[in-house]
Amino acid sequence: MLFNSITFVLFFSLVLLLHSLPFSWKIKKFNLLVASYLFYAAWSPPFVILIWISTVVDWFAAAGMYHAKTPIRRRIFLLISLSGNLGLLAFFKYGAFVLDNFVRIVQGFGIQYEPAAFDIILPVGISFYTFQTLSYTLDVYRGNTKPWRSFLDFALYVTFFPQLVAGPIVRAADFLPQCSTPRTASPSQLSWGLILLLVGLVQKVLIADTMMAPISDAVFSHSGSLEWHNAWAGTLAFSVQIFFDFAGYSTCAIGAALCLGFALPDNFRYPYAAIGFSEFWRRWHISLSSWLRDYVYISLGGNRHGIIRVRVNLMITMLLGGLWHGASWTFIAWGGLHGLYLIAERLADRLGVMAWIASGFWRQIFAAGATFLAVCFTWVLFRAQSFDQAYEIARSMIGLERADASGVLGGARILTAGIVTVCVFGYHWCMRDSDLEHLASRTPWWLRGIAIACLMLMVLWASTGGESRAFIYFQF
Repeated sequence: MLFNSITFVLFFSLVLLLHSLPFSWKIKKFNLLVASYLFYAAWSPPFVILIWISTVVDWFAAAGMYHAKTPIRRRIFLLISLSGNLGLLAFFKYGAFVLDNFVRIVQGFGIQYEPAAFDIILPVGISFYTFQTLSYTLDVYRGNTKPWRSFLDFALYVTFFPQLVAGPIVRAADFLPQCSTPRTASPSQLSWGLILLLVGLVQKVLIADTMMAPISDAVFSHSGSLEWHNAWAGTLAFSVQIFFDFAGYSTCAIGAALCLGFALPDNFRYPYAAIGFSEFWRRWHISLSSWLRDYVYISLGGNRHGIIRVRVNLMITMLLGGLWHGASWTFIAWGGLHGLYLIAERLADRLGVMAWIASGFWRQIFAAGATFLAVCFTWVLFRAQSFDQAYEIARSMIGLERADASGVLGGARILTAGIVTVCVFGYHWCMRDSDLEHLASRTPWWLRGIAIACLMLMVLWASTGGESRAFIYFQF
């Protein structure tokens, strides 16, 4: 069920109606739980069983490790949680990838091996809810939180439908306390939540799907060499597309949750205005980057144990981050390139370069622009179907590839990609120390009304006659 569909509008209207009726808080939570299962079952009902498995395993594993009398018993329960969740994730998401690479290895030794086709459908959102429920057991194991008393609350935490399939990845300590008292949106929360839903749909339907997706699709579906401006236009278009696609989902999720009285954390804070790559990852997909920092990077040793160890920890963390996004070597290379960026930035910081940049306004803008272009370059690996295609596009971007006689994109599309990219970068720079709610509060009421009306017309126009695209991060 897509946010950008009539089905979701009807579904969400019914959920809001039931949530507003004078039921007990326990009944309302049960209604939300059932609605969440129905929301997920709209894709594939059998895969709801996987969510049940994760929920039950982690509920009992957390209780077991909390009441365990010895460290070894606590580790056994942690191992049950890790093996149960990561085992399901490995089988459904990485099984075919491992099998394909195994076949290539044995064939490299001259052994002919043709296994049966690994035709397993990837359950939508499995990476998100797996990391979410794992954070609960890991926090209990570390002593950061205690097992929650209500199984209903925990099941709702794992499956809460606004953010179930594409985040944000919510921590138990942030969500479960909200289940203790009745949550009903105030009039201001309801209106702001609906506005966020509208803003998210504009980001997704208008900017990502209607304006940028056709440009990036034309470039990344092309076989052969490209002119440098075509390669850059397609890459910039995808950079804008993936931001508004994913940020659009997160905005919709936060808005839908707020309409029900729940608060979800921000997942994006104008990342294309980041000065340096550390700041980029503090602003992009915040729930994932903070998860990797807290449960992978720090567990590996973090900033301790010397410079070499820090660099190794950074690289391992980013490689795992790339692998989380997809079962492909291009995703792993994407994560590794960001790891190299972060290591290079650490070196620059030791040499005083970052402090020098921070001391001048125009140096900050230049550094933000350079960071943005470097991040755009990594998106080539993220979007390309193979290393060969990524290599050709990258060579075209730096003028080393001989172009085909005819261009893939017309002048209007190249101009559109360039203008929209500049506008997005400028908007992120202006908003880097603010947020949308603060901007709205400073805007006169009549101007807000005009803006809302325009947003509604944009969504209606962009949705007319077009096929709804799934959110990009559903595949992760």
